[in-house]
Amino acid sequence: MDLDALYKKCLQCPRRCSANRVETTGFCREPSDLRIAFAGLHFGEEPLITVFGGSGTIFFTGCTLRCAFCQNYQISQDGLGRTVDRSEFVDICLKLQAAGAENINLVTGSHHIPKIAGYLRAARDGGVTVPFCWNSSAYESVEMLELLKGLVTIWLPDLKTLNGQMSRGLFAAPDYPDAATKAISWMIKNNPLKIESIPEPPNAKPAEWAEPGQPRDKMMSGVIVRHLFMPGKFEQTADVLAWLKENADERAIISLMNQYTPVPFKESREHLEARQRALAHLENRLVNAQEFEDIQDLIQAYNFEYLFYQELSDDTSWLPDFTRPQPFSNKLATPVWHY
Repeated sequence: MDLDALYKKCLQCPRRCSANRVETTGFCREPSDLRIAFAGLHFGEEPLITVFGGSGTIFFTGCTLRCAFCQNYQISQDGLGRTVDRSEFVDICLKLQAAGAENINLVTGSHHIPKIAGYLRAARDGGVTVPFCWNSSAYESVEMLELLKGLVTIWLPDLKTLNGQMSRGLFAAPDYPDAATKAISWMIKNNPLKIESIPEPPNAKPAEWAEPGQPRDKMMSGVIVRHLFMPGKFEQTADVLAWLKENADERAIISLMNQYTPVPFKESREHLEARQRALAHLENRLVNAQEFEDIQDLIQAYNFEYLFYQELSDDTSWLPDFTRPQPFSNKLATPVWHY
């Protein structure tokens, strides 16, 4: 594969911006160098991913979207992170595995799929045996996802909205619904669910959702489709769940998240003004009790085979700050590497 050619006229994501990322940056604000901001064990993912040891997350710098409400804006939009080569990437994966990671969770790498695919092959050759997990917005082309076939077996795509007007305003991507549903359909088709029961190891970390001393389910292959409920946008969540019922139920797991949280952005006045204009497309607040009750009624009506949903909470302490070596609370993550 000619990596230079794929970066000199970049058509990797659905934007197909044609930027020469060898010399400059694309819409993703990233050059051809692969950059990472943080790696560590994460205990806040879905139970099938966290299991006992936590998910070995690697947060890549840059993103194919510009979500106005992004909690990871420091790395997805503002450029925190540094370049790592293949050797250092493999070393990070090995450190996560040695620390007990149940998987290597690749967060927001959609703008670097060809390079990451090569790095994953090197990681396998270098001794990484745990599953690779692809954690993305699903704003990706099927052509690029094909490069990850046989390397990634666990998929954590978002399905943010099926409303093109909303995705234009909030993500600068009016084609998001079409691109995301095609990508998710490909993931489901190519990655059947495989879940194993894992006995509790000695000195296992307690979990609020699990009984001590009992085995826990671990995903080895399959798709968990995530949807974040947007405050004041109940009808859009209903549309997303209707699509998932028809296209994903019994073949993938649904994860409905209620954690939308206004982020205290620290940016230039120009960036903040642009962000506020985009945020006008929704109600920038926490989910309220009535909305949570309505969501529960909705998911009960759909009766999904396998669905996770978050309990309502007004706790915002989980919001990360990637300028710190420990971006999360100690409860949520154990750092292994920082830029």
